Amino acid sequence: MKDFAIQVRGLQKSFKKLHVLKGVDFEVEKGSIFALLGSNGAGKTTIVRILTTLLKQDDGTATVNGFDVTAKPDSVRQSISLTGQFAAVDEILTGRENLIMIAKLRHLKNPRQIADELLVRFNLTEAADRRVSTYSGGMRRRLDIAMSLIGKPQLIFLDEPTTGLDPEGRIEVWKIVKELARSSTTVFLTTQYLEEAEQLADRIAILHEGKIIANGTLDELKKLLPPAKVDYVEKQPTLEEIFLAITGKKEEK
Repeated sequence: MKDFAIQVRGLQKSFKKLHVLKGVDFEVEKGSIFALLGSNGAGKTTIVRILTTLLKQDDGTATVNGFDVTAKPDSVRQSISLTGQFAAVDEILTGRENLIMIAKLRHLKNPRQIADELLVRFNLTEAADRRVSTYSGGMRRRLDIAMSLIGKPQLIFLDEPTTGLDPEGRIEVWKIVKELARSSTTVFLTTQYLEEAEQLADRIAILHEGKIIANGTLDELKKLLPPAKVDYVEKQPTLEEIFLAITGKKEEK
C-alpha cells in the first residue's frame, strides 16, 4: 500500500471573480519528487500556499503528512518547509549567521554544529563567513534551501526554485533536489522549466485552467501522444511537446 505525503481532493479557490482552482485532485508519495507544471497564472503558487497553510481553500480537502491543512495547520507547519521563488536570506548576515539564526529560532540544540554541517553539505564552507550580499544567485539559492532543511522537515516545497538562475546555478539546485530525494525527503516542486521536471520528477502533474489535466510518470505522459516514426526509428516526445499537446497550445515557430 502506498504511503502519501500529500492528498488533495476537490480543491477550489477563487479571488473575487477569478476562479483559479476548479476542483484539483492529486496525491504525492512519501520520499518522491513531485513536479507541478503550469503556465504563469495557472494556480501553482495558490496550491502551494494552501498546502503550506498560508491560504485557505474555498472548498475541497488537503492533508499534508497526515494532517488536515485547515483543522491542524500548526502540525502541518512543523512537518514541512517552504522555499519560495526568491531566496529568503538576510543579505547583511553571513551564510553561517543565517543558518545559526534559523536553528535558534527553531529552538534546536547546537545551532553552530548544525550550521557547519549544512555549510559542508551545500558546498558553502569557503563562503561561510562572507556576507550573503556577496553571494552569486546559485549560492543564495543553495543557502536558502539549506536554511529550509534545518529541523529535518519531512516535506519540502520548492516553488519555482531556479527562477532567475543561470544554467550553472540551475544544475546546482538540481543536484540538491536529487540528494533530498535520496535522503527520503519528499519534494513538491513547481516549475515552468519543462526540462527541470523531466530531469528531476518521479511524477509530473500538469495544471491547466484550474484543473489537473494530466498526472503520471514521464513514460506515462509520453503514452498520451501517438508515436511518431522517422526513418524507422521511433521518436520519443519531449516533455515540452507533451505539455503543448495536452494544454492545446501550439509551439511557436
